[in-house]
Amino acid sequence: MKIFFILSFFILFTNISLAKTYSQENESNQSIQERNIWLKQKFSEQHRQLIPVIAVADMFYACNFERKTDPTVYQLNDLILTMDKNTLAQKLMQCLGEDTIKSEVAINFGLKGCFHSQLAHLSAVERQKKMQLVNSAITSLSSSERQKSLTQCVTEQAIHYLK
Repeated sequence: MKIFFILSFFILFTNISLAKTYSQENESNQSIQERNIWLKQKFSEQHRQLIPVIAVADMFYACNFERKTDPTVYQLNDLILTMDKNTLAQKLMQCLGEDTIKSEVAINFGLKGCFHSQLAHLSAVERQKKMQLVNSAITSLSSSERQKSLTQCVTEQAIHYLK
């Protein structure tokens, strides 16, 4: 009889603990979802405004690195956070010259600039190796795939700047 009582108590206690754990996990998941919704609502306008600035900054950064149309060596952070967006756009147009902002050349520059930012945490040697892979990938992707990659990369950058 004692064994039955102990076993029953153990089963009851285990079920209560499991129910409590499930309830806590459910509440935790719900609070995470609510927090994500709140973040999206709070930052969606900032995110929407930041994306074109980041895309233009990425394009100008890589364009200027390659073509050296501006004597100043800029950091991407400075281009995104401190430079006036109209000045940034003018600098990009000057650097692109005959190419438009929607051209293959501009998209390629955008990808290079964006990935430079994504790989900034690596050592110079590692970053150079990875950028060679990026350059190879750029040449192998179709125009629409490169545009999608640029959009995704810039979106990730924008999320980083909102944190």
